[in-house]
Amino acid sequence: MKTRKLLMIPGPTPVARSIQEQMGRETVAFGDPAFVKDFKELLEDLKSLFNCSGEVFVVAGTGTMGMEMAIANTTKAGDNVLIVSHGFFGDRFIDLCSRKGLNADVISSEWGETVPVEKIKEKLKEKKYAAMTVTHVDTSTGVCAPVAEIGKMMKEFPETIYIVDGVCATAGEPEDVDAMGIDILFTGSQKAFGVAPGLTMLWASGKALERRKSLGSIPEFYIDFEKWLPVMKDTAKYFATPAINMIWALKESVRIIKEEGIENRYARHRKTGTAMQAALEALGFRILAKEGCRAATLSNPVYPEGVDDAKFRGLLAEEGIMVAGGLAAYAGRMFRLGHMGNIDKHDMISVIAAVERALYRAGMPVELGKGVGVVQQHLIDS
Repeated sequence: MKTRKLLMIPGPTPVARSIQEQMGRETVAFGDPAFVKDFKELLEDLKSLFNCSGEVFVVAGTGTMGMEMAIANTTKAGDNVLIVSHGFFGDRFIDLCSRKGLNADVISSEWGETVPVEKIKEKLKEKKYAAMTVTHVDTSTGVCAPVAEIGKMMKEFPETIYIVDGVCATAGEPEDVDAMGIDILFTGSQKAFGVAPGLTMLWASGKALERRKSLGSIPEFYIDFEKWLPVMKDTAKYFATPAINMIWALKESVRIIKEEGIENRYARHRKTGTAMQAALEALGFRILAKEGCRAATLSNPVYPEGVDDAKFRGLLAEEGIMVAGGLAAYAGRMFRLGHMGNIDKHDMISVIAAVERALYRAGMPVELGKGVGVVQQHLIDS
């Protein structure tokens, strides 16, 4: 019998049946009164869940589009932007800023570490920055940045727009737009929300919205806040066709989150991440992110000596688990395991058991059941 595949890459994440059913509904007109009501309720819930007194945008697109939307609406050519990078996806802002004619300064951490907040503060003192970007969780490293601490420090630099890339964090790691001083937070539907790829969600503070107004006309069209604001304020209005079934799917995801409770969801992700990382270490892997800055939403295990990446991931796929490979200097040296969204205890145990079987089949010394036992103990103790 063919083994069922369990998708455990850092996104897309597994999609619950009730969310799939919303995607399979008969599509209606975007002006249908019932859809207009559903869309409006979704926007209200998203603002409430993440404590945003400004505006939230839900637009068809990817997380990368969210990056561009954040930059396009808060900067103009010639502005200075500070990029705080904790890995591959932090660096993606460099090309984006270059194409817009921005002067980008970059401060990077060693992979597996975070840039100290004091170092960020010292850099911000050097010149006037129109915006600063921080990736909350970089999927290339599994590092989680201290966005709340950074936000507190940013009160000393009120002219700088604080942009947080929450693609691999939002709904899995604690985020509070107003309380953390975040001006723009963006994410994609396919990560911790557990929806298929296709939607960008972006929260903007009042300060960010004022910055957009101060820019006047901008070169961008589809991602212009000013084009979408009328729709976000009145979902009966039209600018571009909304992804109707995806919005229904996201609404169902938000219903699940509300039912679980956002704080309970954060706690569950932290418990899952700790359990997975402890189990992987027990099996001989090294977690790339150092203790104290490890993400709850994914793990980046570096292989023990002697493990061939392609062979191991191939065997793991045969055992029913799909993971992602390492990036840049860590390509071939580690794999990336997502554990966010709506996965449950059964998924966690199945994943670690499959990792054990793949190690065994790869000829590595492994005590079968050791990793599973660690996960079980964490589930029982917490």
